[in-house]
Amino acid sequence: MSHQQLLAEILRTVLQIDKQFDHDTPLLGAIAEFDSMAVIAVITELEQQLGIQIDDDEISAEVFATFGQLSQFVAEKQAA
Repeated sequence: MSHQQLLAEILRTVLQIDKQFDHDTPLLGAIAEFDSMAVIAVITELEQQLGIQIDDDEISAEVFATFGQLSQFVAEKQAA
């Protein structure tokens, strides 16, 4: 499973929605279920499932603006 597929599955599970995601899908501010608590839950799942560490100062609205931006962020964290 690619990191994008896993990311989409994490978002569907955490947000409890049945939605398809593509690069331009808006997230924060566009999906009602995607609130600050959901951001924390997504980060926790990403850290656990991908074995990455996300520092507080790396979290911003820009990272969570679109599926593509979040996917790119995750890919960069995995490569580090």
